[in-house]
Amino acid sequence: MPALATGAGHEPGLYELLAALPSQLQPHVSRPEDNTFLQDMFGERSLHSLVKIHERLQHYEESKPVPVLDSAAALAHELSEELERKPANGEIKELLKLLAKPHIKSLLTVHDAVAQKSYDPELPPLPEDIDDDEDSVKIIRLVKNKEPLGATIMRDEHTGAILVARIMRGGAADRSGLIHVGDELKEVNGIPVDDKKPEEIIRILAQSQGAITFKVVPSVKEEPPTKEPKVFVKALFDYDPKEDKAIPCKEAGLAFKKGSILQIMSQDDATWWQAKLEGDANPRAGLIPSKQFQERRFALRRPVATLPFQRSSSRRSSGFRRSFRLSRRDKKTNKSMYECKKSEMYDMADVPTYEEVTPYRRQSGGKHRLVVLVGPTGVGLNELKRKLLITDAQHFSVTIPHTSRAKRNQESDGVEYHFISKNLFETDIHNNKFIEYGEYKGNYYGTSLDSVRSVLSKDKVCLLDVQPHTIKHLRTAEFKPFVVFVKPPAIERLRETRKNARIISGKDDKGSAKPFTEEDFQEMVSTAQSMETQYGHLFEKVIVNDDLSAAFMLTLMAVWSRGGRVYSQGGCSEVGGGGGRKDGEV
Repeated sequence: MPALATGAGHEPGLYELLAALPSQLQPHVSRPEDNTFLQDMFGERSLHSLVKIHERLQHYEESKPVPVLDSAAALAHELSEELERKPANGEIKELLKLLAKPHIKSLLTVHDAVAQKSYDPELPPLPEDIDDDEDSVKIIRLVKNKEPLGATIMRDEHTGAILVARIMRGGAADRSGLIHVGDELKEVNGIPVDDKKPEEIIRILAQSQGAITFKVVPSVKEEPPTKEPKVFVKALFDYDPKEDKAIPCKEAGLAFKKGSILQIMSQDDATWWQAKLEGDANPRAGLIPSKQFQERRFALRRPVATLPFQRSSSRRSSGFRRSFRLSRRDKKTNKSMYECKKSEMYDMADVPTYEEVTPYRRQSGGKHRLVVLVGPTGVGLNELKRKLLITDAQHFSVTIPHTSRAKRNQESDGVEYHFISKNLFETDIHNNKFIEYGEYKGNYYGTSLDSVRSVLSKDKVCLLDVQPHTIKHLRTAEFKPFVVFVKPPAIERLRETRKNARIISGKDDKGSAKPFTEEDFQEMVSTAQSMETQYGHLFEKVIVNDDLSAAFMLTLMAVWSRGGRVYSQGGCSEVGGGGGRKDGEV
């Protein structure tokens, strides 16, 4: 490419080169749209403005300007004193008022600091009476505002020394890089702390503002450089450090609610992690119980048995989903209902604390997330699915179940059911290919994983209703399920809204509808409460089906806004050692 022609007689500046580029590049552009792109890009006014600013700053730097004076603040003070001795008039009063404003004084002070190149902080002189045998010490000066420094201290049980117990990630102490875990604190603002309790030191620091001077004996332990972690978890329980008797320092604790997204900043302590709320502008982390510690506490609190979902005395104690159109009432004909890879009792052993999540945005052309609807019998899952399908059949779809029974005359394979042999069905059960399955009158019925994949491969949202204990097996990187729990209103409202409604029942797969009974209402509410208690941590949206139209709109909006953060496989790792000590935050 030839050199740019910039005219003779002077060295071209960046701005001139930028202006000349389009015409110089034109002979080398093969397509008109490329030429238009170059013209638009190099002719952009904001780019020209930035280049002008760059050249001005470069010229300013090359000229090495020197300040007219380096004592503007003192001069302003002298001028104020001189004006106060003059006869007061409007202009003098206005000038005195301006010179007395704090931001004007600060501006002049900063000007003098730059003019004098006085950028380094003034450190106090080292004590002259240091014993030669005394440990090497560091004099550290930090500026403290209203927030804590972000470090906790403790007294060593064996030596009695005051030690830095932990550094809160993102706090002032962490950002300074001057204080480390294990450093021994000797003095604060010239006050010896050897004979003081941690609580007394905390009070001294709490009352101090501005620059605070620490005298410390550095820890001999070398701390490896740490990188900002990018581990996020979703909290599956509420936490208030003020109510936690085990936390080493309540002031350093981080409160959060169930569903909060937390960024884990440090797992160095196996008992107490450091975390901050995702999106919080405050850079300082807070203490939260670790996954392992919280699981242990929850396990000790939990009762031995959990309330089962279906009552054995109920006429509809077990059965297929209504999408299979089979009876839920006759438990004699339903033998192995909803068997899955793991049993319900296995899920009862799960202790919900945190779950690792990752930011998710559906890429162009990527598959949709699976939408899972969960709720007790009679709550209206089928009605909600039906309304979603009617609203947008191009966008939503449902799976086609499999069965081992013979195809009837009016049926077509792949329409009502996928018809397969009993041997093949049992082979697929053995190979874990079914989300749910059951047996009715000697024939198998079930929903397969491949039927879900088939819907998603057509660029559609797959609507699926399942028993809640199967959700955990769908929560994979492949499906990324968005789980909506549909619950009934209070039983008084059920009696009112379902007065003329009917519930599907029958002893054949054609099904029949019967009015709701009081037992149906009681069981619906009881089952919903049990589901929410046991599996609520898996639900991303809870909708009360009080009014079908309102519940449908809420479901539709939830499904359309289901981007957010989704679960990834695997949990958080436990690293490092910690302890149950009590600290105090400074």
